[in-house]
Amino acid sequence: MNQWQNFAKGLWNENPILRILLGFCPTLAVTTSATDAVGMGLAATFVLVGSNTVISAIRKIVPSQMRIPIFIVVIATFVTVVDLVLQAYFPALSKSLGVFIPLIVVNCIILGRAEAFASKNGIGSSFIDGLGMGVGFTLALLVLGCVREILGSGSIFGVPLFAADVPRVLIFVLPPGAFLSLGCMLWLMNELDQRRKRRV
Repeated sequence: MNQWQNFAKGLWNENPILRILLGFCPTLAVTTSATDAVGMGLAATFVLVGSNTVISAIRKIVPSQMRIPIFIVVIATFVTVVDLVLQAYFPALSKSLGVFIPLIVVNCIILGRAEAFASKNGIGSSFIDGLGMGVGFTLALLVLGCVREILGSGSIFGVPLFAADVPRVLIFVLPPGAFLSLGCMLWLMNELDQRRKRRV
């Protein structure tokens, strides 16, 4: 697998949300707006890239029976950096994302990539893998956040799209709207995949 394939697998074939079905907790919770979705996606991408790179660099000196606690310490370090940067420079976004930034530590996408890929591959490949998975995660969050914000609030990135008298579908900014939107995205992803297989 070349590095482009390594990166691109996170966008489609192994998209964390839409194909591997991981990370649903932040996906459903923070996608009420496109801004929050992008913020969470970029935070998770930073943690993925950083932790993958460091874990790959230390993989040969980490005892196998201690690897999970060590991986979590590495991941928690990058999450702390993200959390402090958001609090210092983006306080509104930090407040909006709330507890879901610290919970990146136990996000199964990040620990899964550390265990399945970074602990078995070189630094360059692990960096690219983390970047691809992070971008795929961010894109899925962005699409979901845009759909929910447009339908539920009538805006995109906080900018109104419709006149004030145009009715909003408020269910999309509530938890049931998250499940409904994500279910439609999963159906669409599977439908596109089936059509592609039929053409081959």
